[in-house]
Amino acid sequence: MRKYVAEFIGTMVLVIFGCGSAVAANTLVGKLGVEVPLGFTTLLIAFAFGLVIVAMAYSIGNISGCHINPAVSLGVFISGKMNGKDFVGYLVAQFIGGIAGAAILVALFGSNESLGTNGYGDASALGISMGIAFLAEVILTFVFVIAVLGVTSKVENGSVAGLVIGLTLTLVHILGIPFTGTSVNPARSFGPALLAGGQPLSQVWVFILAPLVGAAIAALVYKFLSAEEEKQA
Repeated sequence: MRKYVAEFIGTMVLVIFGCGSAVAANTLVGKLGVEVPLGFTTLLIAFAFGLVIVAMAYSIGNISGCHINPAVSLGVFISGKMNGKDFVGYLVAQFIGGIAGAAILVALFGSNESLGTNGYGDASALGISMGIAFLAEVILTFVFVIAVLGVTSKVENGSVAGLVIGLTLTLVHILGIPFTGTSVNPARSFGPALLAGGQPLSQVWVFILAPLVGAAIAALVYKFLSAEEEKQA
């Protein structure tokens, strides 16, 4: 039970600080009435998501592995490093944590109009189509999950794993934010979309399905690559 509670807390904190930083940055820019380069806010938000992963990895990593992302849990499950019971338990805890985090953001900002939701079309900075949004999320999640599987595959990487994973999440956000706002995490997307309603909720299926597809591909590719490596050893 403790690992499920840890996943709930970790996902909640990710939404509060990651999505909350996006809301705060965009709100502040709007109130100041000044033009801020898109690259500046992109980096700010990207590092917020990356740093919260680093913080949680070294806080709850020894308890649950700090997945705090259904896509990561799926990758670990397909890799054979997680049983079905824990997989379901992690998913439930993560989605509830995402909803709780979004609810706290509503309380903090006093509105559900902007919760760091993901989107395509006019909800995307680049105005991309649904198909491009799906493809982008598959690619971004593939990179993130294969990095997680790789760095956590060796015990000697334990001291740096959190940092590597956090920086990889920062990396995928830098590219992905102008496209979709960057999900790579179904629970992070579902919580804010559920409380925001409207367009974010109608589009959220893309940000649930695409990361799971990307994670599954990453797990299968990593299994193939690691199997080849074991044969050569």
